[in-house]
Order: sequence, then C-alpha cells, then structure tokens
Amino acid sequence: MLIAHMDTVYLKGMLKDQPFRIDGDKAYGLGIADDKQGIAIIIHAVAMLQKLNFREYGELSVLINGDEEISSPGWRSTITRLAAEQDAVFSFEGGGTDGALRLATSGIGSAYLTVQGKASHAGARPEDGVNALYELSHQLLQLKDLSKREQGLKLNWTVAKAGTNRNVIPAEAAAQADARALKVADFDGLEKALRDKIKTKLLPDSKVELKFEVRRPPLEATDASRRVTDHGKTIYRELGMSLNVAEKATGGGTDAAFAGLKAKGAVVEGMGLSSYGAHSNDAEYVKVDTIVPRLYLTTRMIMDLSSGKLK
Repeated sequence: MLIAHMDTVYLKGMLKDQPFRIDGDKAYGLGIADDKQGIAIIIHAVAMLQKLNFREYGELSVLINGDEEISSPGWRSTITRLAAEQDAVFSFEGGGTDGALRLATSGIGSAYLTVQGKASHAGARPEDGVNALYELSHQLLQLKDLSKREQGLKLNWTVAKAGTNRNVIPAEAAAQADARALKVADFDGLEKALRDKIKTKLLPDSKVELKFEVRRPPLEATDASRRVTDHGKTIYRELGMSLNVAEKATGGGTDAAFAGLKAKGAVVEGMGLSSYGAHSNDAEYVKVDTIVPRLYLTTRMIMDLSSGKLK
C-alpha cells in the first residue's frame, strides 16, 4: 500500500507569496514537500509499473487522504484496517534534507485543561469571586515539568485564555498542551500524572477538569521494516548512492503510525523526496535531483516484494 495526503496547512490567498518556481536544484511551492511530492511519486511509480507491464503484485493499494494535517480523524480507521492486509506499507512524506527513510515516528497527544471559577466585580467585590486565571496559572506551573526527554516524552503548554473584561474576576480559563511520545504506554503514564496533579488546587472552590487524547500513536521500528529498508540500501548502492535509515523518532507524527497499529508487514515512512521547509510561508521546497532515485526505489521495492526477491 502506498499512502500520501493532499491537504496542506496554507490559507487561501497565500499562493501569491510563494508561487511555484524552480531555483537551481530546488523546486519551491506551497505544500510541495508536504505532501504534493508524495502524491506525484506514487502516481508516476504506478505509471512506470504499467509501462513495464509489471503485474506480479497481488494487489497494489493507493490511499491519498485529505485530513492528515488535522490528524486524519476521518481516515485513520481506514488506514489501520487496510494496512493490516498488506505485505508492506510505504508512506510518502518527505525524506527530510538527507532523504532518510524512517522506521519510527513520535506519537502526538493533546491535553485540554479547563477551570471554572466565579465572576465578580474586580474593584468593588473581588473577594466574592473565584479567580479562574489564578487557578489556571497555578495548574500550569505544577504541570510544566512532566516531560521526560531522555525517553522521548514531551509536554509543552502552548495556548491559554482567560477572562472577558478588565474589571471582572474571570470565571473561566483554559489551556492546551502538545504532547509527544515514542510509546503508547508513555501517554498512559502522562495522563495519569496530569490527573493526579490537578487534584492539588490553589483555590478550593474552583473546578478543574482535564481532557487528554492521543491524536496519533507512535510508530515503532520492527524487524520487517528493517529488512525492507536494508534492501532499499542495496538498491541505492546500485545507483552509486547511500540511503540513510532512521530508527529513532523525532518530534513529528504521520499517517504511517495508524498503518503500524495492526500491520503484519513492514511500515516505512519518508519514501518521498528530499525536502525542507514544510509549513513555512516562503521556504518550502523539494530537491529535484532526488526525483529519479526515489522513483526507482519505489518501483523496485514494489517489484522485488511482489516477485519474492525481498521477503
């Protein structure tokens, strides 16, 4: 199965600031790295197989979804279900500046903290209120050191809001956090720690609630994935090139993780072009000279898996 996504993060009207252009060995454009190049590689790889009249695969599945940038809420179950039936899953996110294939990606979670207080006049009767902003501040300070970077667990509070008017004690406050983990069990432990800590309140009359969700599971390296990428290294050596393979996850998460939940075969991320600047407003590009090697790699991987040269 070959997967990529068609949605981007850019807003209407931004194309005028970053039109498609080729400058040297780089092709620039909105979403060109994340993930239009992935769609293009898949389309052309399938066309190459057709031109070669290669039909030895039992079934070649192509899945291109439109909601990856919001964690694929509509497609995640389909990706997981279809991936369980495949001998291998190749995901065509960009390969980064070094063109590395990735066998592991971080899981992505979100924490939502809400505080209910009581409004009152901030000048005349502040003592009648319960300041939700004070309670939220207290909670964020005691929840700020739950990261365990040595094991890849990260929690960072990134969004907060409180109050309606300068002269009103705020009755409501809320904050959101971004969480990353390399193992599902780390998310479970983080949620438990959060729930335990919010029991300690600054203002007893306030009400503090927590919602935690795993938006993407981690993808962990497997022996099947290692065998496939080792074969990929051999293919690249035929071209006189080296192929990097990363087994340790960085901070990003992808649809490959949904594929990995029930997959029996290899799941490989980063099959796309070498690229840089995803989500930026003026610097997103792919490296043109990686098009031919990646097309060759993709086509050969499919052919060798299908004909039994790679098991």
